Amino acid sequence: MAVNRKLLYLVLYVAAFGALAWALVPILFMAMSSVKTQVDMFSMPPQLLFEPTFGVYADMFSGRGNFAEFLLNSVIVSVVTTVLSIALGVMGGYAIARGNFKREKDISFWIISTRMAPIPAVILPLYLIFAKVGLIGETAGLIFAYTTFNLPFALWLMTTFFKDVPVDLEEAAMIDGCSKFRAFWRVAVPTAAPGIVATVVLCLMFSWNDYAFASIFTGKGTQTVPVAVSLLVSQQGVKWGQAMATGTVIIMPMLICGLLVRKYMVRGLSMGAVK
Repeated sequence: MAVNRKLLYLVLYVAAFGALAWALVPILFMAMSSVKTQVDMFSMPPQLLFEPTFGVYADMFSGRGNFAEFLLNSVIVSVVTTVLSIALGVMGGYAIARGNFKREKDISFWIISTRMAPIPAVILPLYLIFAKVGLIGETAGLIFAYTTFNLPFALWLMTTFFKDVPVDLEEAAMIDGCSKFRAFWRVAVPTAAPGIVATVVLCLMFSWNDYAFASIFTGKGTQTVPVAVSLLVSQQGVKWGQAMATGTVIIMPMLICGLLVRKYMVRGLSMGAVK
């Protein structure tokens, strides 16, 4: 029995290490390639020891390119979208979780079903609406599109998280003199904080990484970083150095953010899983 358990642990550790390598090796290769020359980038076998060069990053953030503008657009759109989605999702999710009304389950399913629609299915209706109101090529249009896609997901998650918060805590706070809103703000929201953090990260990741919406609804001055990557592919070839550097810039903020809040992510995504 002990031998079988050790063998099982060994298999699990090998599988976990293999999955970790599968996820990290491409990221490390991309980050290393971004500080290599083009000759070193395509050398075989790959060079692990080399003299790094940061010329590509210097060119990207200099005044000669528009990458800084792309990056600023991505930050603005992602942050504003996430704030709107979380603010509305927290209030709406709490209302659904605590509201005693008919067809609650049907409403919850309808909300999440709107998120199940594939992106191509909603791009055309949104494009027609935005064209009528003059939002094509505007940052506000992209924020509205992301919020439209993120909000159902945030509502559904926050409803689940708030249902996991004991009602007795809020009732005890109201007995002590808190109003309904104060009990919500001082008791329910802090208790559901891990779930809120998990929802923030997921909404932020979608807004930061999206290409489909950004390629359709943005204009020359409002394009985001994922769109900038597509501009590196031309008839003359691919600008591999800039592509690797841009990919590194795209992935690093989300990677760092995930590492910083990983404890809350695990707790948040597991809220309501055990009944």
